[in-house]
Amino acid sequence: MFSCSKKNEEISPDSIYNVNTEWEQQDGKKISFSDLKGKVLVTAMIFTSCKTACPRLTAEMRTISQKVGKVNPDDIQYLLISIDPENDTPEVMKAYLATNRFNEKEWTFIRGSEEEVRELANIMAVKYKQISPMEFSHSNIITVYSKKGILAFQKEGLDEDNETIVNEIKKQLQF
Repeated sequence: MFSCSKKNEEISPDSIYNVNTEWEQQDGKKISFSDLKGKVLVTAMIFTSCKTACPRLTAEMRTISQKVGKVNPDDIQYLLISIDPENDTPEVMKAYLATNRFNEKEWTFIRGSEEEVRELANIMAVKYKQISPMEFSHSNIITVYSKKGILAFQKEGLDEDNETIVNEIKKQLQF
């Protein structure tokens, strides 16, 4: 069984906290999913040079966070995950967060190696394929994980109906 010294609770085999890799954040510091244990995670896989779906997905993440409202940053983490780690450097990710006004502590942008990103995408049921040097075709999925790292909800597609995911995040925050 896996255990985490942070709260010394056993981690379910289905938990995202079992992803045993380090990721680079927008500030260049390293982070593991187990470092986020105890937080509700709201994730989306994007790339910064995208001109079509990713800006809409990012705007949807912002709308969702606004509808959830102000939450203790120790209880929630909005996590953008790059599917283009070669071009999404820490400086680029940091600029992307600033441009989108994601300045709060609960917003993080991460990147890993191509292999790590592919593995995580498979775990999260996100499909993507590079179709040109700076363009990817990819799933538009926002995922919510419980404080124990268990998949609680996935929203696929770009639409304005965010009530179900907002309600799920609020529900997970209460556990």
